[in-house]
Amino acid sequence: MSLVRDLSDQIVAAHSNDDLCLPIPAYSMASPPPKIDNEHASDHYELAGMVAAITMGFIEKDANTLGKAWARMVHQDGGFNPFKWPSRPEHFDLLPWTRNMNPNAFAECPKRLGLYAVMPDANWVKRMVEAEVPTVQLRLKSEDKKLIRKQIVESVEAVKGSKTLLFINDFWQEAIEAGAYGVHLGQEDLETADLDAIRSEGLRLGLSTHGYAEMVYADRFCPSYIAMGAVFPTNLKKMATAPQGLGRLYKYAKLMSQYPLVAIGGIDESSIHAVAQSGVGSVAVVRAISGASDPKAEVKRLQELMKT
Repeated sequence: MSLVRDLSDQIVAAHSNDDLCLPIPAYSMASPPPKIDNEHASDHYELAGMVAAITMGFIEKDANTLGKAWARMVHQDGGFNPFKWPSRPEHFDLLPWTRNMNPNAFAECPKRLGLYAVMPDANWVKRMVEAEVPTVQLRLKSEDKKLIRKQIVESVEAVKGSKTLLFINDFWQEAIEAGAYGVHLGQEDLETADLDAIRSEGLRLGLSTHGYAEMVYADRFCPSYIAMGAVFPTNLKKMATAPQGLGRLYKYAKLMSQYPLVAIGGIDESSIHAVAQSGVGSVAVVRAISGASDPKAEVKRLQELMKT
């Protein structure tokens, strides 16, 4: 175990300035600390990668995923180098085929979805169309089926004849019925949504991810795009993981570069440029627009900052 500890210490030291370590643990003090899956580890490189990841604040499932990736990288690249970081699809055992070769791939969407406005109702969707936002998501919080259908139909009508692409959050059945461009689902939705129906109707599928393990899992479904977050703290949604930060976002974007990528979570004027420089083709914002005194002007300002 001393060899494993020595290797993991080298990894942590080599990446101490890469903004990969979280300032606080990703687990609460009331919960047990993450476990290292040494029973199924193939060798000491995998264990070292796991230990290093735990030390850097990665949650348990991400640490286990990183450990396996470290071992593959060492064996594929011909030796241990603590200054390297797993960054290629083969390190994470991602699907080797391209979208065109995968019969289960969801319909394509633009590689660069641009500014991605996440809005609470159809009226806001209409305002985003008027502001010429390239991509908008209707994230409606309601259990009223009649209201949900009405809002989705109105949103679909609002984008007709425009260049704005509309994704519906969660309500995939209503999105299919209304003829929406696409749907956005969380990882928890993958077991209950009828993915075959979404695919066969030609709707695009966006999937949320919150770290390495969920990105690897999302890859199995070959979605239209992958969303990565939360990049910064946000009060809009209770997150199971701590904010990922720019350092991790840059690593994630490099690994998943074969997909259209959306960064999301706590992004505003002060951070959108740095986020856009990560390699993602889209940046999702919520309160930066909905909380602005002049949303249309704010859209223009955010788009300018993305390009700067």
